[in-house]
Amino acid sequence: MFFSNNIKFLRKRRGRTQDDAASALGMKRPTLSGYENNVAQPNMEALIAFSQYFGIAIDTLVKIDLQSLPESQLSQLERGYDVFITGSRLRVLATTVNSENIDNIELVHEKASAGYARGFADPEYIKVLPAFQLPFLPRDRKFRTFQISGDSMLPIPHGSFVTCEYVQNWNTIRSGMPYIIVTLDDGIMFKLVENMIPAEGKLRMISLNALYEPYTIEIGQVREVWRFVNYISSEIPEGNTLKDPVMSTLEQIKQDVKGIQAKLNL
Repeated sequence: MFFSNNIKFLRKRRGRTQDDAASALGMKRPTLSGYENNVAQPNMEALIAFSQYFGIAIDTLVKIDLQSLPESQLSQLERGYDVFITGSRLRVLATTVNSENIDNIELVHEKASAGYARGFADPEYIKVLPAFQLPFLPRDRKFRTFQISGDSMLPIPHGSFVTCEYVQNWNTIRSGMPYIIVTLDDGIMFKLVENMIPAEGKLRMISLNALYEPYTIEIGQVREVWRFVNYISSEIPEGNTLKDPVMSTLEQIKQDVKGIQAKLNL
């Protein structure tokens, strides 16, 4: 039972005094102090009041040690992504943190892709992945970097390192945006995604490279979803060396007009 420690932690995290919190909760300060020091047990009405005040489910307040969570997961709870409240399926993310309890960005190298599809939920597997920090990314969100392979997402080249933000609630997937989708059968896929979950329970996977046909996958095959943030590549994208046929025609017409004007000026 973590209730007493959790409510004290959340109150201090919000910068509220016991008097402030007790007033908002509609109780006396000694009553709140008793709950925080675990010398009194709240009834159901009090539990509901704490849940509404912090915006966190009773189950979470009672069963989960919130102080042990990294900042990214705490922020998700505070933004309303509590699985007990939203009703979404509980997805436990294996992660690593630095000495300041800030989430690392773990790197899933191309050679580790197949292993990641099996070990993504294993803390021991995640612990051995290379980890780093990017100071320009928010600390209250969870990021991971994946090295992609193939040419289906050109002009993002093969071997690029794609950094993404963890998506807890899959209903928030935005159609037409790029995501890393992790499945058990097909491993790690980087695609534009069309969210067909509400109507069909599927995701439509679309490549930037028009040579690849779109296809759908059942949502039951999906294990993790990561939203694209940025990518790093050692390659410079190729310029547009091949002109569009229409542009080539316009260019030819322009040259013909110049030629006619030159003759008229003779």
